[in-house]
Amino acid sequence: MNFFSRGITLRRPAASAAAKVAVTPDPALASLTGEWMIDPAHSRIGFSVRHAMVTTVRGSFGAYESRLYFDGRKPSRSRAEIVLHTASVDTGVEQRDAHLIGPDFLDAARYPRMTFLSTEVHVLAKDVYRMLGDLTIRGVTRPVELDLTYIGHVTDPFGYERVGLDGTTTINRVDWGLTYNERLAQGGAMVSERLRLQLDIAAIRSVPEF
Repeated sequence: MNFFSRGITLRRPAASAAAKVAVTPDPALASLTGEWMIDPAHSRIGFSVRHAMVTTVRGSFGAYESRLYFDGRKPSRSRAEIVLHTASVDTGVEQRDAHLIGPDFLDAARYPRMTFLSTEVHVLAKDVYRMLGDLTIRGVTRPVELDLTYIGHVTDPFGYERVGLDGTTTINRVDWGLTYNERLAQGGAMVSERLRLQLDIAAIRSVPEF
């Protein structure tokens, strides 16, 4: 896996007006500059989608790799890559999960990975960031904007440095070719086209040996 390969040409989506407002980074974040990775044991990369127009189905991906770089002095230099294993999706219902990894949705047999690769980072306010990047699902790459909130920084009892981040974005799954649906007798769709992605991240500077 070639993280941050210099040979990749990235398409950069236009920044929103809010992202163009200059905000001075917190000097206290300078000490956090360096490479990090998401700790799967204490993190969740999930999603939620409206089902049958009256309820919400939630799920997550249990297997993924990540590499993060945070520049506390100049956050615009920060970057991230996350690779999710599509077959690891879990909504708590085995039959539904089997449908999601099948050809109607993620088609995990043909597309075993989905990826997010950042292209830009903007400071919106104290502890609030917007990360722009390319999301690839089923071989289709589209730009997304991920809103991130910095939760804090600690050193755990084992001596590992940890940072907490919450992230969210909403996408239209049809843009990535996920067009399957069924119509309800009362009108409307069985599965909403709008999908909310949610990241509850605990990142560590180094990887525990256990």
